Amino acid sequence: MEATITIETETTIMKQIPQIIMLEVNGTKRMLLGLLLGVGVMVLPHAATAAQAPVPLGSTATFGVLAGTTVTSTGDTIIGGDLGVSTGTTVTGSPGVTGMLHLGDPTAAQAQSDLTIAYNDAAGRTVAPISVAGNLGGQTLAPGLYKSTSSLEISSGDLTLAGDTNAVWIFQMVSTLVTTTGRQVILSGGAQAANVFWQVGSSATIGGSSVIKGTILAAQSITMVTSATLEGRALARIGQVALDANPITVPNTVIPPVLLVSAAAVTGVYTFASGHSVNLLTKTITVPESAQVGYYRIISGTKFTITAITLSGGNVVITYN
Repeated sequence: MEATITIETETTIMKQIPQIIMLEVNGTKRMLLGLLLGVGVMVLPHAATAAQAPVPLGSTATFGVLAGTTVTSTGDTIIGGDLGVSTGTTVTGSPGVTGMLHLGDPTAAQAQSDLTIAYNDAAGRTVAPISVAGNLGGQTLAPGLYKSTSSLEISSGDLTLAGDTNAVWIFQMVSTLVTTTGRQVILSGGAQAANVFWQVGSSATIGGSSVIKGTILAAQSITMVTSATLEGRALARIGQVALDANPITVPNTVIPPVLLVSAAAVTGVYTFASGHSVNLLTKTITVPESAQVGYYRIISGTKFTITAITLSGGNVVITYN
């Protein structure tokens, strides 16, 4: 794109040089003036797509979900990362969490503080903003800062972000972010979900079965409709995060092929089951026996069948295929 623009511009300059020659006596001056004009035009396109630095997330970086008031979850939601709430303290439903659970504790409070810093950083970016409005679907966007004075949506087509592994996209919007059912954010050329940031002035709604990339920094709330997938983070400053059978994975988080999570109540939050081990060769999961009643869920990227549950040496051994 830039090469084409430069060639066209240079052609225009060459047509203008004879007029400049007629006004100048010294040939050296004519040459320098022509070169300076060419360089000036070639630099402008680069300034329009000035590189952005990633938004500093601080302690929120490990959170797949962070809410201000509460997190609600239905269906088989799996969060590859930490789950936190502050200043609220509650989670309803039974999401599976591969990281840590922080409900109204100092860690969650610090994460909310860092979220405020990150949100203000993203909202305060001003270098070379590109104005956008309405539907981003069907477009391919280069790295940069994109600014909307109202809301943004991804509908009537998918959004492609094309750039290398260091490329950064920041989307600023005064109002809402909405994706319609089945829409996707597609990364190409090595682009990374860790370098995509959505600064939402009010609330975000991610449509059912959508596949979204990047960190959502919402001033109010975030709703993820049934089976929407997020490679990134759902971070709400004031309100709730509502989930419904959503896989959410913090970028660059490696989730084991088979993982056991547990809860004290069948309707509780399921977190990493302490003391358990998985042997992928023998296809067994070993859990220490306990005098307390516990409830377990197995998280796996592929379907399998439990073939046996036995007691051995003070352990419960689950065999699958």
